[in-house]
Parts: sequence; structure tokens; C-alpha cells
Amino acid sequence: MAIFGSRPEGIKMAPVVQALRRHPDWFETIVVSTGQHREQLDQVFAAFGLAADHDLAIMQPRQTLTDIMVRALSGLDELLARERPDLVLVHGDTSTTAAGALAAFYHKIPLGHVEAGLRTFNKYNPYPEEINRRIAGIIADIQFAPTPRAREHLIAEHIDPGTIFVTGQTGVDAALTVLAQPHTFTVPALRQVDFSRHRVVLMTAHRRENIGEPMRNMFRAVRDLVDRFPDVLLIYAVHLNPAVREIAWPILDGHPRILLLDPLPYPDMIHLAARSYMAMTDSGGIQEETPSMGVPHILMRETTERPEALEAGVILLSGTSYEGVYAAGERLLTDQALYQQMARARNPFGDGQASRRIAEYLGWYFGFTADRPEEFTPGR
Repeated sequence: MAIFGSRPEGIKMAPVVQALRRHPDWFETIVVSTGQHREQLDQVFAAFGLAADHDLAIMQPRQTLTDIMVRALSGLDELLARERPDLVLVHGDTSTTAAGALAAFYHKIPLGHVEAGLRTFNKYNPYPEEINRRIAGIIADIQFAPTPRAREHLIAEHIDPGTIFVTGQTGVDAALTVLAQPHTFTVPALRQVDFSRHRVVLMTAHRRENIGEPMRNMFRAVRDLVDRFPDVLLIYAVHLNPAVREIAWPILDGHPRILLLDPLPYPDMIHLAARSYMAMTDSGGIQEETPSMGVPHILMRETTERPEALEAGVILLSGTSYEGVYAAGERLLTDQALYQQMARARNPFGDGQASRRIAEYLGWYFGFTADRPEEFTPGR
């Protein structure tokens, strides 16, 4: 049983579900959506040709973290009691992840955690994701760590090394699959963008810990960057969270070279990222995807649970102050040597085979194959 509820989880779990379903003689794969992000998750299902076998439909307007956890845990408790899967799979760090892990634990069902072992060691940044990851990590029977660094974090927390398997990042699988397909933008506004005339900067910003003054600082800085560089066109896919939109529109709306859009269908988002000059986000997942496209990335956060990106030189960590965001943006827009260095850096997160490795590992785990599959090694 694969449980997910948000757009990022759906994107990163869709290739895993597809890989598992290539082995119908091994697995019956059941997909459960909590519906934590209703409209945005529906886009992912459509992009990957998937459908939920069970939909808890928990989303409510202006839901709190407590609302999400209580409704997800309650719905999953009833579902697990009825279905009794042999294994529950959760992904990453959302409230759905933590609820799925706890529900599996309460029913004494083995748990696999995809994208295990990412840490900032700051429980409030990212919030609540750092603690959601740790909850899943404590409970999981199988730790699918995306990188060797993630494995090291788990071992430092006294996780049995025999339960850890390094896979690479399933989000890279999803992005490379979509990029390999011919694509015409489905959003009309994107079809009007002249990529030969503008340096397009793709932006996303939605993190809960950034809502408020940090987000205002970020938005003021990017608006001033667009004013400073007349060839820059900023495209911001604005999260549906009303608290984000109430900050974004007063600062960014009305500028002739700032395009505010609703969240994009995943294929549009990936092909837009690939055609962009650079990305400026507070996202976790996009910083794993853009290195495969040769697109430098400014991460507008105070911390990152993906230090491999900093070490590989594929992102700049700007912080959330006006000065930090503006300086990082100005640097990438003026320093061509730095830009080319970042664009040519190797992606440390994956090679497009993570989902296959997970399916093969589970085939070995359940005794369908004799040999434990080979793990992901960055740079190989």
C-alpha cells in the first residue's frame, strides 16, 4: 500500500508505483490518497496515468497541521484495519507521511520510507517536515535513502544499517521521464513566452516557515531583480494556500515582466524548468530536478536537508532576507563563470533508476529474487 497526499509526494511516488506494477506476479500495489492537497494531487495523477484506489478526501479550507494529522490518521486507521497490506510505503516528510507511519505502527504492519534520512537537525526548519521525517525514520522497517549522506544520517541515529538501501532520488526518475516526452505547454500563458528574448526565472515559494516577513522579503527582492534586469521574465507558479497568495499578489502583481500563474501541471512545470535560465525557490524537490537540466538554482531558505546540492555546486543558499535573495539573484544574473560552473555540475541526487531499484529491493525483501540489488552510487 503506497500512501501519499500532497503534490510532491505524488510526483516522487508515481514512478515507484509504476515500477511496482511492472511486477504483478510479485505485488498487488494499492494507492491511497489522503487528499491533503486536493487539486494539485489530481494534476499528478493525470500526468502519470494513475488513480487512487482509496481517497480519504481530508482537505478542508485553511486546514491546520492538527486537522491534517487527525483526519489522515483516523482515515488510515480504518483503512489499514480493513485492507491489512503486507507493507506500507510512505514518502518524505509531509503530515500524510507521519500519519501513514503511525497508522502502520499502530497496526503492526511493516513500513518502508522512501526518501529516508534527510536532515537539517533543526526541528522548526523546515517546519513541520523535519519532525515528520524523523517520525517515519524511527518507525520504518526499510529505509530507502536517496543518497549515501542520507544513509550516514540514519546510521548516526542508530538505525540498523541492514535496513538501509541507497536508491537515488525518485523525483529525478519522474523529471527525466517527463522530459523525454514531446511536450506542448497546456497553460496558454506559457505558450506566449518568448524564451529567446527573455532570461526566464522560474520561482516557487510556499514553505510554511517562510510565510510572513520572510516571504515578503523574498518577493520584494525578486521584484527588484526583475526591475534591475530588463531581459528577465519571472514566472511564479503560486501555491494555492491563501496565506501565500495574500502575500504574493500585493507585491508581485501588475509588473509587466512578472507572470503569476496557478500551480502548473507537472509536465508543464518540468518543461518550463528545463527552458528557464535559472530557478529561485524554497522547494525541496525542485533542487533535485534542476541539476539534471543544467539549470542553476537559488534556494530561498535558511537551511537545506540536501547538503549534497551545496557540495556539488548546483544551488546557492540565499537565506530569506531581502539582501540575501537579491545578492544571490544578482550574482547568477551577472557572473557568467559561476553560472556556467553551476550549469555543468553533475546531479548528485540520482540517475533515473531509483524506482526500479526500490521495486527490485522489495522483490528481494519478499523472497522473489535471490540477490540484493545494487545500490545507487553518485557519479557512477
